[in-house]
Amino acid sequence: MGALMKKETFIKSTLILIIGGAITKALGMFIKIVMTRIVGVEGISLYMLIFPTFSLFMTISQLGFPVAISKLVAEERYSNKSLVFSIIPFSLAFNIILMFVIILIAPTLANDLLREPRAYYPILAIALVLPFDSLSSILRGYFFGKQKMFPHTISLVTEQIVRLFLIVIIIPSLLEKNIIFAVSGLVLVNMISELSSILILLLFIPNKKNIKKEEIVPVLSNVKNILAIALPTTGSRLIGSICYFFEPIILTLALTTIGYNSNYIVTEYGIIEGFVLPLLMLPNFFTNALSSVLVPIVSKSYAKKDKIEIRKRLRQVTIISLLIGIPTTMILMINPTFFLNIIYKTKEGGSYLRFIAPFFVILYIQAPLASVLQAINKAKNIMYDNLLGTIAKIILIFVCSFLNIGLYGFLVAMIANILIVTILHFKTIKKELYD
Repeated sequence: MGALMKKETFIKSTLILIIGGAITKALGMFIKIVMTRIVGVEGISLYMLIFPTFSLFMTISQLGFPVAISKLVAEERYSNKSLVFSIIPFSLAFNIILMFVIILIAPTLANDLLREPRAYYPILAIALVLPFDSLSSILRGYFFGKQKMFPHTISLVTEQIVRLFLIVIIIPSLLEKNIIFAVSGLVLVNMISELSSILILLLFIPNKKNIKKEEIVPVLSNVKNILAIALPTTGSRLIGSICYFFEPIILTLALTTIGYNSNYIVTEYGIIEGFVLPLLMLPNFFTNALSSVLVPIVSKSYAKKDKIEIRKRLRQVTIISLLIGIPTTMILMINPTFFLNIIYKTKEGGSYLRFIAPFFVILYIQAPLASVLQAINKAKNIMYDNLLGTIAKIILIFVCSFLNIGLYGFLVAMIANILIVTILHFKTIKKELYD
């Protein structure tokens, strides 16, 4: 009976996340289309140039709290209210510090590293988004741990709708002033959309009226337990975000050294990051949804030392990920410019898309492997694997840039990272669950 209920919970949670993920992904793609039509290639290229910085500070601001909260809530050994209320004050204080850091480094980052003075104000705008993103991620972690996926799904869909509405209403007016105002607005829209997500999640918090004063007071032991899981997890994500942060900096440095124009670099990098990769990442809402469900379920199975159940769940998720990922990749390879033209009204990036698409099949199974490793207390292995993959990627970005093959050197480095990290994850899984 217990096994049947567990199976039903897994299927129900997965279906909710997949349906919600499909809606969210469709809205996200529509938002990207609207953004492209409103701000054009120039605006998207500038936005994608500062997006690695945005991504890095978002990763730092969350500090791995969502995964840690999800895991501890799923284990049912602690007071859920105490866990959440213990970490929120810590998170807000930490994010205030990050805001000051961004203000201090923004001039150097925009003018000296990215060599794009127009990036200054969009980088400053990132600071205002961080506290809202961190708080919403903590609340989502709570619902993941409880295996209640409906609040998470509703909040994401609401967030995307609010974001779309604000982009359509506000950005055209800002664009009339100049492109800098418009791109800064695209960043700040995330602040309001994250706030809407927080409000939706709070509506689903059970027993809001029964929260006692002593439960709101932070408990140091809870903070320590959360950080013990969160920091290794953040270390793993942070490595990838740091690499992402340095990508445009290293590309600009290397390619301008051998004679490429900085405008060409910004435009081509924007095409890859803004058009090519979003298309290839379409199947990820399935794999991410499945992987998110895996963490609490595998955590429970691992606590019971049920390796058979873990292997079964991993096998299911991997097969589904491949069944979705392989056809998508093949379709994009056959006629890449068709989809670029239909979605973005451009044929730019078709050759890039065809070149890198086959290797993304491997990436689609990376998320399930990482989720299982997190759930079986191997977050450090994820961090080490990502570190090795990142080192290889950074080196290859720099070296391949001097081969005078434009942005294809960047794609080669990305492929190497995908292969290295996925293979290392698989080796650890094999050792822990199959040997």
